[in-house]
Amino acid sequence: MYYIFRCDCGRVLYAKEGVATRKCVCGKTLKVKGRRIFKKVETREEASYAVQKMQDEIYGNTGFIKASDL
Repeated sequence: MYYIFRCDCGRVLYAKEGVATRKCVCGKTLKVKGRRIFKKVETREEASYAVQKMQDEIYGNTGFIKASDL
């Protein structure tokens, strides 16, 4: 089981059930137990997809493109 939650900076993260802390790319260390859980999923792939989808809903198109496609 994986939990989907947000950092104070706004980034969406996921952590495996039983993990006590998770570090965001902004540098903040979060206690998973104290965060509001937005979604629970079974696999890492589902968690990754859920994070991508939530980030896209919040910030718009966040997809990466290759430099050759520019």
